[in-house]
Amino acid sequence: MAGIGDLNLGVETGGAETGGAETGGVETGVGRTALMVAAARAIETHREDPLAQDFYAEHFVRAARASANWPVRPEAVPDGDANPLWGRLGRYFGLRTRVFDDFLRRAARTGTRQIVLLGAGLDTRAFRLDWPPGCVLFQIDRPPVLDFKRTVLADVGAVPNAPCRSIAADLRDNEWPGALVESGFDVTAPSAWLAEGLLLYLPAEAETRLMATVDWLAAAGSALAFEVKLGLESAAVRDNPVYTTTKQQIGVDLLALFDGQPRPDSVGDLTGRGWSATSHSPFEFTRLHGRGPEPERADALAANRWVFAGKPSA
Repeated sequence: MAGIGDLNLGVETGGAETGGAETGGVETGVGRTALMVAAARAIETHREDPLAQDFYAEHFVRAARASANWPVRPEAVPDGDANPLWGRLGRYFGLRTRVFDDFLRRAARTGTRQIVLLGAGLDTRAFRLDWPPGCVLFQIDRPPVLDFKRTVLADVGAVPNAPCRSIAADLRDNEWPGALVESGFDVTAPSAWLAEGLLLYLPAEAETRLMATVDWLAAAGSALAFEVKLGLESAAVRDNPVYTTTKQQIGVDLLALFDGQPRPDSVGDLTGRGWSATSHSPFEFTRLHGRGPEPERADALAANRWVFAGKPSA
């Protein structure tokens, strides 16, 4: 497995400051996928059998022009669970949220007190999960995304359950490690890292550099979870309704956003650096939890893997 200032909701911000709330970071491109995931989390929250609950998610969806009319309740989804976007892909996001929630909870229960969210997007784990005393969360993303999230959470009076320090940075650049340390991250203490819905959109060399940087910053006993896609998908998979419906219904062309280069072997990279790592299909967790997406023909989710890695204790 950066200046810092206090806000009224207990979140500290670092790095470049932005003015008032802006939605540019979440209205277009990869940023818009954060709204898509937020809508899926909102729908999951209101299911009769939710895998995870995020009562802040719908506020993000309603606050942005691009997503203001998207569904945030199961009853508002056309065709219900048969809808490839809000049904199948939405349930995938709900399952992914639950699995990575559990990963971070386990790390905190076993004594890790530093949680790093890489490409945090509209993640609200600092607010919706219970954290042991002494836990600190660090969230890293581009300034407009963090500014939008901070404003929406302030508007609804959200209060974090643990200190949450924001590092405004582009993970493709090399400045964020210094900003992370300046914000209070201790390179000598174990940490838990999460890259959820991030690496699929990064250039291959940026993913490789990110793994090397995490290895450099993570002390012995640290853990890392991340999501990858194996290889490049066939034409049949690219025609899967998950992709075509997402583009038609909300204008998000996932295939155009995914980096088209051959993907690096990040699992092999980590094991070569001394980490232990296991790779899992999401369908394993569908079986574990008794709900979630099931395999289908020419499956857009079949190449997705959730990886859990640990850096051995000294």
